[in-house]
Amino acid sequence: MRSAQIKKVAALLRNCKSILCITGAGISADSGLPTYRGTGGLYDDKVTEDGVPIETALAGEMLQKKPEITWKYLFQIERRCRHAKHNRAHEILAEMERDFERVWILTQNIDGFHHAAGSKNVIDIHGDMHEILCERCGWQTRVDSYDGLDIPPRCPECRTIVRPDVVFFGECLPPHKVDQMERELGQMFDIYFSIGTTSVFPYIRYPMTLAAHFGKPTVEINPDKTDISGLVDIKISMGAADALQAVWKEYQG
Repeated sequence: MRSAQIKKVAALLRNCKSILCITGAGISADSGLPTYRGTGGLYDDKVTEDGVPIETALAGEMLQKKPEITWKYLFQIERRCRHAKHNRAHEILAEMERDFERVWILTQNIDGFHHAAGSKNVIDIHGDMHEILCERCGWQTRVDSYDGLDIPPRCPECRTIVRPDVVFFGECLPPHKVDQMERELGQMFDIYFSIGTTSVFPYIRYPMTLAAHFGKPTVEINPDKTDISGLVDIKISMGAADALQAVWKEYQG
């Protein structure tokens, strides 16, 4: 069954010039990145050691009121992810970008792995945890790790507490990235992939719904059933790296 699905996707790709790939935490699972919740997650308990859910600790409101709490858990997450790197799934999407006329990635991930793997057309709608900025004076820098930063870190120019350039819980999406996403979606794509995301956010689910409405081929790569599993044309119930490797090998023939 899986083999037949993979052959179908490869056959579709041979007639495509443009591809949209929507990615979530599942594409980085083979890199060893932990989730917040679930089996093996960083925060399996109902609350953190500070007595609040991780979603509250990593909320924009908490960053404003008690930045030391937010940064404490940012440090914990970054430390667990520090030695991870992009995997074969990220590399294949970068190879697709070089092989097709137009390939874009819309990712929820803040790990920066798509860029690290060589993809250039990336809309990291939730930001990149390695980009640090000061909202008061505009100072910004990029760091490979949080090692050596104070908790919470301060701007070297104005001494204001800085933040990673990511969208925290309860915050709005960056307008310029939303505009970029809408521009690309407005041009449509020949095929749409949802890879390793549960598609719970409306703006992550919307491109697949749009594609289905216009009769464009849709593919979901996810070992679990999601909100869009019943919508897509082809569902591959595998991990991202294995599925993409199989599709890419079949496509290259």
